[in-house]
Amino acid sequence: MPHYARLAAAATMLGALLVAPAGHAQPDAPPETGFEQSNGARWTTPEEETGFLETIAAANPEVSVQQIGTTLQHRPLRLVRLGAHHSPSTVLFVCSQHGDEPSGREACLSTIRDLAYSEDPQVAELLRTTTVLFVPTANPDGRVADTRGNAVGTDINRDHITLESPEARAIARVVREHQPDIVHDLHEYTGESPYYDKDVLALWPRNLNTAEPVHDAARALSEEHVRPAVEGAGFTSGVYGIWTDPQTGEPIKQVAGDGQERILRNTIGVKNALGLLVETRQIPLSGEEQNDPAVNNRRRVDSHLVAVQATLRMLVEHRAEIERATTEARLAGLRNEGPVYFGGADNEPPAPGDVENNPPCGYRLTGEQYTQVADKLQLHDVRTLPDENGGRYVPMRQPARSLVPLLLDKRAEFHLTEAEPVSCQ
Repeated sequence: MPHYARLAAAATMLGALLVAPAGHAQPDAPPETGFEQSNGARWTTPEEETGFLETIAAANPEVSVQQIGTTLQHRPLRLVRLGAHHSPSTVLFVCSQHGDEPSGREACLSTIRDLAYSEDPQVAELLRTTTVLFVPTANPDGRVADTRGNAVGTDINRDHITLESPEARAIARVVREHQPDIVHDLHEYTGESPYYDKDVLALWPRNLNTAEPVHDAARALSEEHVRPAVEGAGFTSGVYGIWTDPQTGEPIKQVAGDGQERILRNTIGVKNALGLLVETRQIPLSGEEQNDPAVNNRRRVDSHLVAVQATLRMLVEHRAEIERATTEARLAGLRNEGPVYFGGADNEPPAPGDVENNPPCGYRLTGEQYTQVADKLQLHDVRTLPDENGGRYVPMRQPARSLVPLLLDKRAEFHLTEAEPVSCQ
């Protein structure tokens, strides 16, 4: 049985996803990835990905494949869109930002195909009411080199504030233009037995500048939807970055997953949408996986597929609640209320000096400063106004209010420039 057909038969989200019955090759049968053709023995090549996506787009006019950037080694960065052009909800899947974590990319590619070829009425309804976006290979140069970073070693998932890399800039542009309600970020981790060895780990935005309704909805996505779905499919799950006691399940040590605003799930939370990190375990978990890498590879991809399905299902079932949370967060920015945090996380109280209870009304940039950061402010969808001295004024009163100090205040760890705070007095 082809790999994609086996997964579709086991899917619990929206029923059968494929047109052709399992095992029956037809001239118009859905294409397979290189990973599926090899039954997990190897990863899909860039050339195979190109042909795969071209075949899907040619067969379905509702699927578009758009180049959104170019890597330093001149490889295309692509955005795949399925579903409505203008819809009540948008979800974005960012796949394999780290080039040596390929299973998320494979899950995204097969999901694109499964949705595009489905004849299931529930899938049709999903695509009628939802824009589903994929960046199927978020780090093409790193994928070819099998490295975590891009062609110059930049960790893309630590670049979503300063936007130095073409890959992070492309993702920021997609977020600005499509305003997704959910951004689901697919990764892999190595772990440490017996404290950190679950099939799947998930995490929400921990950054304290994330509006409370968005934070709570993102945490619910992780804890009440993705993890139960993963465990219901027979996989184990946990919270990313937390070692647990193998006997009691109690947390004993935090090793990752802080509130840094430059990490995509946190950047997305600060930008008033639900950020979700999902990590599958790379290292073999059984003797069978140790003896046959393809078995390990299939488990890594299969568990990602279940998480992707869970995110889509939550969006369908809780569309109104998600829309209320993201809308409330954007409106809160327009009211310019509440403190700003330059440190801490939802599980780490900030130091007193990291809390600004009386934020400025805005920040003033000189003409030279604005020239240096204008393109990044635009990518972040930050509104600026002309200043009487020839520079620009960045008001706090805007939907991106929580992001502005993180970009322009000298107290922010990853600021773009040290702008002048303008008092409300």
